Amino acid sequence: MVPQDLHYTKDHEWVRLSGDEATVGITKFAADQLGDIVFVELPVVGKTLAAAATFGVVESVKAVSDLFSPLSGEVTEVNPTLAGQPELVNSDPFGAGWMLKLKVSDAGELAALLDPAAYDQLIAEA
Repeated sequence: MVPQDLHYTKDHEWVRLSGDEATVGITKFAADQLGDIVFVELPVVGKTLAAAATFGVVESVKAVSDLFSPLSGEVTEVNPTLAGQPELVNSDPFGAGWMLKLKVSDAGELAALLDPAAYDQLIAEA
């Protein structure tokens, strides 16, 4: 069961909206599929992202995968801890393993994301 207070992309990113600030990360399903994460590349603060555009890269012992922004907005913060502890994405993907925060420019884009039930269905079919 995935956290019920989040929205999800088909690419396995999650977003938690609080006002006009969105916290973004990858799901436990994605982290488990990747295996042990050894490096996370994130954008600089101040960068403007478009929904579904690449915002970074996560590297594991198995693969290198692009990360996609669930919403459009300006990066206000990146998780500084991931530089030295990328494994937090594996151990706590919905908590300490968050990746970035955005000042959302179009909250209407949230409607295009998956709710928890739809995301559960997606990963059940994977």
